[in-house]
Amino acid sequence: MSAPVDSASFRAAMARFPGAVTIVTTGRGQGRRGITATAVCSVTTEPPSLLVCLNRKTGTCSAVAESGCFSVNLWPHDCASLAVVFAGASGATGAEKFETGDWSEDGRGLPVLSNAITAFSCDVTDSMVVGSHLIFVGKVVAMARAEGASLIYQQSRFHHLEQA
Repeated sequence: MSAPVDSASFRAAMARFPGAVTIVTTGRGQGRRGITATAVCSVTTEPPSLLVCLNRKTGTCSAVAESGCFSVNLWPHDCASLAVVFAGASGATGAEKFETGDWSEDGRGLPVLSNAITAFSCDVTDSMVVGSHLIFVGKVVAMARAEGASLIYQQSRFHHLEQA
């Protein structure tokens, strides 16, 4: 394991890690921004917080840094086409992405998918640049939950877990 690791090999290896598909959103009205993300995880329960990793080249990253808040929407298993839109594959950008799907606002005005399995509303408490990405740590200030199977991404394909 002493050989240098190139980006393509690393990406192929990481594709084996299944990840929950989320959309990180921020902003209001025509300033809304959102991006598909699988680099999201809990940090601590005291206080409840999570982290998101966003590419620094994206408008969503800039908007989160500017606003100081974001929401994380965990997608239901039947929303793969919407995840593709927010990944940028449809050509939609910025607020255009929100023309697809059933969006509402949480109590703080952040965009939330109406049928999200879970939606977290967070205030940024810390951030750190790591290579091409900015890691945001967010304190969870509000949360909504629903029932259902979530969308998973692995090996460049969408999947869902069967309910037990």
